[in-house]
Amino acid sequence: MTRQNLVLTTLLAPVTLFLGVFFLLPLVIIGLFSILSPGLYGGVEWSFYHWNYGRIFGWADGIDEIFEPIYLQILLRSLGFAAMTVVLSLLLCYPVAFWVSRLSPRTRLFFLFLVTLPFFSSLVVRLYAWLLILKPSGLLNSALMGIGVISQPLEILYTPAAVVLGMVYIMVPFMFLPLYSAVDNLDRALIEASMDLGANRIQTFFKVILPQTLPGIMGGAVIVFIPSVGNFIVPDLLGGARGLMIGNLVEQQFLSARNWPFGAALSMIIMSVVLLVLLSSLGRAKKAGV
Repeated sequence: MTRQNLVLTTLLAPVTLFLGVFFLLPLVIIGLFSILSPGLYGGVEWSFYHWNYGRIFGWADGIDEIFEPIYLQILLRSLGFAAMTVVLSLLLCYPVAFWVSRLSPRTRLFFLFLVTLPFFSSLVVRLYAWLLILKPSGLLNSALMGIGVISQPLEILYTPAAVVLGMVYIMVPFMFLPLYSAVDNLDRALIEASMDLGANRIQTFFKVILPQTLPGIMGGAVIVFIPSVGNFIVPDLLGGARGLMIGNLVEQQFLSARNWPFGAALSMIIMSVVLLVLLSSLGRAKKAGV
């Protein structure tokens, strides 16, 4: 047992050291900055300053810091965009996962390669391609006007719809892969038994298929939701002012406004949301017996 513990400690030491230096330590620094005073020309001053959170949640002093509801609105908007991304990604990927799982092994590998193909190119390049598609003179409007569906260009770019569309496009592979793994491991014998015992397709889906694929659904939802909440590249390129998310606020506070403590407070709020989502998903998984 002692030798096993020694081997386990040796194997885990590099990963633990890496996470401690490059994840836990920066997180502690950000948490510390969030309760310090902002410096006059950037940086921080080493004095306790809880008004950074008060500026967001309403207990600002009204002199140096003023409560502005816009920050809560942007936080709620970010949560709403992330939830919509999860739902739309799930609706797109769930039926496709069943279809791909029924293909021949060679064809199945080809479609899995297609799903991962976007990772071979830069994210920024792919988003700029969406700019060319969604702009008023872009491919989408030109095609719709060419076939007579619309008479004038649709205003899609720099809207919340463009932000959600861009995030769904990015997050589809992260939703598809856990779903496909769950669908591929379905016990087909249970499905056949359900049909033989008189259950219709809807009853079979909710009683047999959905419980078996629930781990994949929950895993995909968490993997998609967490990066979507703090995403700042998609809103910056496709959303404009109407698609601003909390990740964009953090970027602005650190780079433009140079208010590091307020940016750190916003970052800690994002981390708190992520932690709550993870704890909630773990609790639901335990209750469901996943």
